[in-house]
Formats: sequence, C-alpha cells, structure tokens
Amino acid sequence: MQTPKPLQILISWPAGHLTATLDDTPTTHALVKALPLASTACTWGEEVYFDTGVAVPRETSAQQVVEPGTVAFWTDGDALALPYGPTPISRGEECRLASPCNVLGRLDGDPRLLATVRDGDPVRVELVDA
Repeated sequence: MQTPKPLQILISWPAGHLTATLDDTPTTHALVKALPLASTACTWGEEVYFDTGVAVPRETSAQQVVEPGTVAFWTDGDALALPYGPTPISRGEECRLASPCNVLGRLDGDPRLLATVRDGDPVRVELVDA
C-alpha cells in the first residue's frame, strides 16, 4: 500500500520563498482547489497574511495562539495567515492571531524568512508537484 505523499505548497514573494506541508483538512482542500493564486501581502506585527479568495467556515479545531511557522487560515478575512513571531495582540513572545484560525500545517524551514516580506509585496502560492 502506498502512503499518500504529503501535500506541499510553495509561497513566494520578491525577496524569497518557503514551502509548507499541509495537513488533510477541509480548508486545505478548499485552498488547493484555488491554486495557483496571486495576492498582495499585508503585515501585522510578525505575521504575514494575504487574501486567497477562498471562503470556508471556521473549523472546530481553530486556534488563536499558534507556534511560529504555523500555516493558518483566517476565516474572518478569507486569508492565509503566516505568523513567525509576536503580533500587536500577543502576550510575550507568543504568536497570537487576530481571531481563531483553521490550522492547515507548518512551514518547512525557518519561518523568520517571512521577515523579508514587505506590506504590499506580490505573493504567489502554488502546489509543489510530487
């Protein structure tokens, strides 16, 4: 029996790129159907987020405080949220999102690379071919 390959996406912006491994969730499936997508980056403290044009309900497992490098889907803004450090509402060093978000997976590599994303940068998300 073959184990299914993990689902990976590539997130790229003018100064760099990261891949992320996504879990098998309803939100992941909705996002993958919309790929490839191009958007404009917004920054909020040490978080990058951008509109995906995908609308999904909040999952019961949604979380507001996550680890740096979590790939989250902000259902209130139809956006992918990529925290790599504290946001304006964090307590201490935690990554606190604006509201509970659906957790999709984790960035592969150093999430601090997201510090090179500037507000207004073009962002592209595509599926990594297996």
